[in-house]
Formats: sequence, C-alpha cells, structure tokens
Amino acid sequence: MNNTGVRDVDVVVIGAGQAGLSAAHHLRRSGLVPEQDFVVLDHAPRPGGAWQYRWPSLTYGKVHGMHSLPGMELTGADPARPSSEVIGEYFTAYEETFGLRVRRPVNVSAVREGEGGRLLVETSQGVWAARALISATGTWDRPFWPRYPGQELFRGRQLHTANYPGPAEFAGQRVVVVGGGASGTQHLMEIAPVAADTTWVTRRPPVFREGEFTEEWGRAAVARVEERVRLGLPPQSVVSVTALPVNEAIRAARASGVLDRLPMFDRITENGVAWDDGRHVEADVILWATGFRAAVDHLAPLHLREPGGGIRLEGTRVARDERIHLVGYGPSASTIGANRAGRAAVREVRAYLRRALELGRALVAEGAAAPEAADAGVADAEAAVAGRERAGGVPEPEPVRR
Repeated sequence: MNNTGVRDVDVVVIGAGQAGLSAAHHLRRSGLVPEQDFVVLDHAPRPGGAWQYRWPSLTYGKVHGMHSLPGMELTGADPARPSSEVIGEYFTAYEETFGLRVRRPVNVSAVREGEGGRLLVETSQGVWAARALISATGTWDRPFWPRYPGQELFRGRQLHTANYPGPAEFAGQRVVVVGGGASGTQHLMEIAPVAADTTWVTRRPPVFREGEFTEEWGRAAVARVEERVRLGLPPQSVVSVTALPVNEAIRAARASGVLDRLPMFDRITENGVAWDDGRHVEADVILWATGFRAAVDHLAPLHLREPGGGIRLEGTRVARDERIHLVGYGPSASTIGANRAGRAAVREVRAYLRRALELGRALVAEGAAAPEAADAGVADAEAAVAGRERAGGVPEPEPVRR
C-alpha cells in the first residue's frame, strides 16, 4: 500500500464466477501470488457466481452444458438438487483447493485512469492500483426490461427471470411469459401445470433445433457472436444464436399447446396485454424472460465503447486498451468459453507484464530511469523516457500499443 492508502497490485480480477475463477486459477498457475501479485474481487456474499441466485426449481439436472473449471472436475452431483447449491458448493471447494482467497462482498464502482499507467479500481473496500485488469462481471446484474406503452398502468405483478421465484407462486394465476430463449420456455413449462392460464409471446418466431449440438455447430454459433464483438457491437448471448434444443419435455409442451407462441403485444393495459388487431389477453402476472446485458458500467470512465455501442475485443483484450481484458463477455459467455477466455487473458496479461518489466530494466541499464523503474509499469517507464527526452537524454524507445 502506498502513502495515499491505495493498494498496488499487478492484476485485479473483478468477478468470481466461472470466468473470474478460471482467470484466477491461471494467474496462480503462472506463478503470481494471491493478495500479493493479484486480487480477486467479488460482490456476491458467498461463492457461486450468478448461480447462487438461480431459482430453486432449476435443478442441476436441468442445467444445459455446465463445464467444469480448469484443474478440478465437478462429478457425482445429484441432478435433483438445486443448481444454486451444487455449483455454489463446487465453487467454494474450488476456491479453497487452489487458495484463491477471493475478497467478498466487494462492490466495484468504477475503474479510472491512474498515475504511471496504472488503473484505479474504486470499490466499497478501498482502491487498488493495477497494471492490468481482468473484468469477469458477466450479465446477471443487468437484467433487460423492455419498455412498452401502458406498462406503468398494469395492476398485476411484473417479474424478470432475475427474480423468478419458481412455479409455486403462480398457482391459479394468469401468466404472460415474454421471451423466446431457454429461460422463457423453462418458465412456461414449470408454470403451466399450476397456473390458471399461460400465454407465450416473443418478438420473433422461436427456432427449435432437433438433433445433437455438435462441436462444429457450437463453433459456428460462437463465431457469429464473436463477429459482433469484433465490430464493436453489443454482444448477443451464445444461446441466442444456437436455437432451442428439443428434448422430450419440449416435445410434450409443444404437443399440449403450452409452447404455442403469439407475436409480441403492442401495449400493456391495466389488466393484461393487447395487440393492435383487437386481441386482448387478461393477466395477473407478466414475466419478462428477456435476457441480460453485459455488466460493464464500472468501465465507463475509461470510454472503451465503440460507436456501435459495444466494446471491441481482440481475443479477450479490449482493442482500445491492452491493459484490460473481458472474459465471460460475448463469445466467452458460455461456461466452456469462460474457461478458455480465462486462460487466454492470463497468457496475454503475463506477456504484457513481462514487456513492462523488460522495458523498465532496459531503461535502467541505459541510465534513462532510476532503478525502481525496473519494476514499474510500461507507462512508468515511458514517462521516465519522456522526462529524459525533454532534458536532451536518450532517444524515445518504440511505443507500446494501448
């Protein structure tokens, strides 16, 4: 900690879900020491990432494609147990096994430009000054609520997937479920047996996919999401481009009419939803299964967004700032993608830190900076060179791209 109370560290990891733990694991494997060389900050009260907030009826057996974290398999889990419990216990064991020492609950409010090329990470537990940042904040904290005319007039209850309580609370009620993704179909199939009536509405006709999801199909889906990120557009979820997998439960729900879909309504009334063609459906509850957006507001002070509204990445690295990596964002939002992204981000972060150290040592050897600059960041070394240049000293080295 320096004399301003700011704690210096090489790397800050924000978020301890799948992507954040993967990054922390690879940082540890690369020789960096938790708390000394890197710190992992998580706003949740306990291990489990966003999984700890999932509704009780989402059992582990219903989870699609949960991939084990690197170095420790998740085996023998009871498929009838809530996924929040299974994965929460798994993440707890993982943190303890690898000594990751996650700090929680810590809320990160902002990341700003600091001195000497460091990034200031402002939190509810003080400020860290980092040479590099791995942001693994996912999407759960930013549920997307569409706006429709009359929404404020509705006398019933409006919920989002983020606070879905399970089917029991909908017994005997008329429920409109909005959204054509996996959550929307799961909610419908759970609620329909206990509700008085259910109605499913989506912006586009849902696409169901029969057959196995092959590795080739998965790669093609990820590539479509990745292309948007490369163009600086807001990312879509990987699930949004893979279609809905058909299983026996889906087939039964389609056959019974539970998954008969209506186009999106035009407005909301006091007691339901209405279309311009005169159709009206009465409802006690509107359940918005409308997805989430990337939780990256803490990065706003750095102005990383492109004109298209997204943050452009080169791999996991932010194109506008090579010190910053996003994992679990866009193409790495799946559990297996998060694992790979954590490894890739750490590889690049380590290379960046090595370049900074080598540049600092080179400057010391040339007499362009004081010995302590050997351990300084790239920008510290560049600042030393700039000062010497103004004094008529050594020529400026090759610039480091940011």
